[in-house]
Amino acid sequence: MKKIVVIGSSNVDTTLHVENFPKPGETINAHKVSEAGGGKGANQAVAAAKSAAETIFISRVGEDSYGSWMKEQLAGYGVKTDYVLPTAGVKTGHAYITLNAEGQNDIIIDHGANYSLTEADVLAAKDVIEAADCVIAQLETPLEATTAAFKLAKAAGKVTILNPAPAIKDLPADLLAVTDLITPNETESALLTSLPVVEEADLEKNAAKLHELGVKHVIITYGSKGAYLSSPVFIGLVPAFKVKAVDTTAAGDTFLGFLAGSLASDFSNLHEAARFANRASSLAVQKMGAQPSIPDRASVASALAE
Repeated sequence: MKKIVVIGSSNVDTTLHVENFPKPGETINAHKVSEAGGGKGANQAVAAAKSAAETIFISRVGEDSYGSWMKEQLAGYGVKTDYVLPTAGVKTGHAYITLNAEGQNDIIIDHGANYSLTEADVLAAKDVIEAADCVIAQLETPLEATTAAFKLAKAAGKVTILNPAPAIKDLPADLLAVTDLITPNETESALLTSLPVVEEADLEKNAAKLHELGVKHVIITYGSKGAYLSSPVFIGLVPAFKVKAVDTTAAGDTFLGFLAGSLASDFSNLHEAARFANRASSLAVQKMGAQPSIPDRASVASALAE
């Protein structure tokens, strides 16, 4: 069984279900309001666990009812939560999502306890990081904690995967130096590289720039079109599976969790792992919610065989 450590955010997702997004200054009614566990880090941890990997999550929640609820939710999905730490005087992170009838969303995040994650928290988990096959992080928690985790992982010869979301213009060089695989979507990639993504050909230019920044393996997720891979083992677009989406909230997180759960340590099966992850993502977007929508490995394998 693969062992994956995820460092990242824990949020409670409150979703407002609407027919259309409001225009500036417009007031509209939601026809439904729902709540579920979320946060990019937590979603990716759930996806990794559902991909059949042993998954340890390093995160911060508030000392509130939501913090306890988040830990219970994660444990229910098989995620190990020994390093999901309560934070005094700070509330659990919260995401406010507007979801339209086409399955598209807008998200506003109140980071709460997520920004309290420290380098010391990561160093306390040194043993589990060094024992993992793969370490994953995003940008919804402090960069210092992520960099410390990746340095520990690389010193132990482990794979590191950075999901640069939400994107920032200039990622620190010392973080990129210990990143094996970077996985922006096309919008995030354009911000990181200062190169537009208007058509498929632009993905190659973006990937080349990301390689110049020091990352050996690049995946740029491209929405309903699939994922563009640029690596010594494979270059090209891995097409998405065509489905009718009802909620795209955790599509990218599902992709990443299943990719990590399937990827060989030498990246030799990158194409196959990306195709498997695409199929997982295609199943997730056909159900409501972030974590509740993530399929298990058997369901993905069955769908892929159809």
